[in-house]
Amino acid sequence: MNLTISGHHLEVTPALRSYVTSKLERITRHFDQVVDVKVLLMVDNQKEKDLRQRAECSIHVKGRDLFAESAHADLYAAVDELADKLDRQVLRHKDKLQEHNHEPAKRLM
Repeated sequence: MNLTISGHHLEVTPALRSYVTSKLERITRHFDQVVDVKVLLMVDNQKEKDLRQRAECSIHVKGRDLFAESAHADLYAAVDELADKLDRQVLRHKDKLQEHNHEPAKRLM
């Protein structure tokens, strides 16, 4: 798995990098066919103080690209929310791949 963590108007500290990595390990625990993960952490220059910290992530898994974004007043809370969203998407994708009980097409004679 290739993991890229970058910051926009923000310096990615080693503590923040390890926190994001630990949160994204849950995704690879559920689904092992993750090819590429790109995380973008940013601080928006808005007038209001709430929902200023944003986290975006795009994941390339076998057969599909998944994307999620989250905004919160605290960057760590935004990363938590982002990991939850991605986990739900990955589990739903995994369930769709494993679902083999499709009804066969009926023939008309």
